[in-house]
Amino acid sequence: MQSEKTENRQNLEEAKGVLRGAIKKAANWIRARQAPDGMWCAPLETNCCMEAQWILAMYFIDFDDPKKPKVVQYILDRQREDGSWDVYYGSEHGDINTTLECYFALRICGFDPDDEVLKKARAWLIKNKWTENIRVFTKYWLALFGQWPWAHTPVLPPEIMFLPSWCPFNIYDFAAWARATMMPISILTARRPIKELPPELQLDELFPEGRDKVDYRLPRKNKNFLSWENFFMKLDHALHAYNRSPVKPFRESAIKLVLQWMLEHQDEDGAWGGIQPPWIYGIIVMHVEGFAKDQVNMSRAIDAFNLHWQVPRGEGTMLQASESPLWDTFLTMIALMDSGETPGTCPELLKALDYVLAKENRHYGDWSVKVGRHVEPGGWAFQRANNYYPDIDDAAIAICALKRIQRLIPRESVRSRRIDAALRRTVNWILAMQSSNGGWAAFDRDNTREVVTKIPFCDFGEVLDPPSSDVTAHVIEALAMCGYSRNHPAIAKAVKFIYDEQEDDGSWFGRWGVNYVYGCGAVIPALVAVGDNKETPQIRKALDWLATKQNADGGWGESIASYMEPKYAGTGIPSTASQTAWALGAYLSVGDKNYDEIIRKGCEFLVNTQTPDGTWDEPYYTGTGFPGYGLGAKVDLRNGAPLPQGKELARGFMLNYNWYRHYFPLTMLGRAEAYLERK
Repeated sequence: MQSEKTENRQNLEEAKGVLRGAIKKAANWIRARQAPDGMWCAPLETNCCMEAQWILAMYFIDFDDPKKPKVVQYILDRQREDGSWDVYYGSEHGDINTTLECYFALRICGFDPDDEVLKKARAWLIKNKWTENIRVFTKYWLALFGQWPWAHTPVLPPEIMFLPSWCPFNIYDFAAWARATMMPISILTARRPIKELPPELQLDELFPEGRDKVDYRLPRKNKNFLSWENFFMKLDHALHAYNRSPVKPFRESAIKLVLQWMLEHQDEDGAWGGIQPPWIYGIIVMHVEGFAKDQVNMSRAIDAFNLHWQVPRGEGTMLQASESPLWDTFLTMIALMDSGETPGTCPELLKALDYVLAKENRHYGDWSVKVGRHVEPGGWAFQRANNYYPDIDDAAIAICALKRIQRLIPRESVRSRRIDAALRRTVNWILAMQSSNGGWAAFDRDNTREVVTKIPFCDFGEVLDPPSSDVTAHVIEALAMCGYSRNHPAIAKAVKFIYDEQEDDGSWFGRWGVNYVYGCGAVIPALVAVGDNKETPQIRKALDWLATKQNADGGWGESIASYMEPKYAGTGIPSTASQTAWALGAYLSVGDKNYDEIIRKGCEFLVNTQTPDGTWDEPYYTGTGFPGYGLGAKVDLRNGAPLPQGKELARGFMLNYNWYRHYFPLTMLGRAEAYLERK
């Protein structure tokens, strides 16, 4: 018996030693990559619509940017064998919109239609009936150059600005990202500008049967006379008639209000909303409205692409759709502290702390329109220069990071007092942002008016920002760290929301990460933080589900296709470091010996797949911008409900956060080491 105990102890010490070695390498890797100002930020990879739209926009405003050849090279590097372009790594299918926009961008750049790159792309587009299947946004891009009739694109009237916040269909009924994009689009659909193309750049080859044979009319998903879709289709026809009218008494006043709103909302670095789509459209609108290129708002917007938004990729240049410096910095701080680092051993932590404290949101953003200005601003945004859209998810993770580091610095220090003040403001702001159903969304409260999704304009992706299980879970965990108990009304409502959202199989949907593995990885530690344990039926059921999804190599890998097909839930791709870490986080939070074998295998996967320099390779996308349902929420696929865009997620927007592969595994290896220490 004694020898068995000795052997077990030796095995335990050996396991701890292996973990410590992996942790040290990973910590050194991330420490060495801190930016001079104290942040961590990895490139955010999306799809080639970003590069294609930038090329089209620069051509529209007659701006010849020297980095264009490398942007073109990046587009060429991303083309698939079948001639298409996709929206995420490993997709089974190309994407109709990305492919068309890339094709158009290359033609604008002078590529001959008979070039092999374009011949392959054109064959794919025609085979997949592009004229019938492209989204509204792609039609707008074609219309800007006279390749699609403006008369057959949805009208978004700038007069929407006259609607007060309590009125249905006002701009604050739409998600933050949709709202920021709608504003410039409303001016474009009112002005209907066209950049005339020379004959050699006309896209005639994409209309093999002739342009006059194309049915340009908007598709009708629901022809029921009493449906909202039919109502809005009729309204769109009326708005087109209004556009053709020589008398539009409020049009110029409305455009002026929209333009004023846009200029007020421009980020400090020249972008809008910290994301590329409204930024690109904003540049075009300013050009249409007569802004000179050296006018401050215009020059800032153009020049911003030469700052932190461009990223070298091989021989090409990638243009980011967004960036994640606050998110990455907070999660890296947590990872370093969970791996045993302190401000004494890791001065990078204090440098990061000073950076994030200086980035706290102190502005009354769009959230205040419906919440009220009696609530003091707080929280943090996702991006470095976004004042109008603090992110509840980022704010929750910020609380977790700041509470951890506050325990490691002198209690009466200036930094500690600044943390106290920031936490007070952020907690109060988060509590004010709780939706009526008990959950939290990313940017807004009660942004759930589903009727707006029926507007023809809204086929491009999510236009709502309803509460989600993952954001709500992060908030619960953060509030628990601040001393809020299960009995607090906000926590009680949030837990009920989480319970109600659990799937029949025990998992939780992941709104902002892929997918059910992410949901479980967020929810289970949150429930444990407010008193649930392995005996709680909801937790036990979720852990049992996760166990069935563990791969033979010990890891977990879930495909983006799980947003469209139930059979991919929790599976579908090789194991990834980030998703393995999320699953491990769920088991480690429970801390029950019955799950030791699952934890051991998961940790072994991370150790065995760590690269010699201390990080992990992960080409698969494990983040989302939006799954593409149009609702901002999950769609019940259990009965085989079809998604019109198909498996390729044509109206989705998927993300590769390049350091998910690093700080999440580092965090969980650190927690696994602490778990072994307690054994």
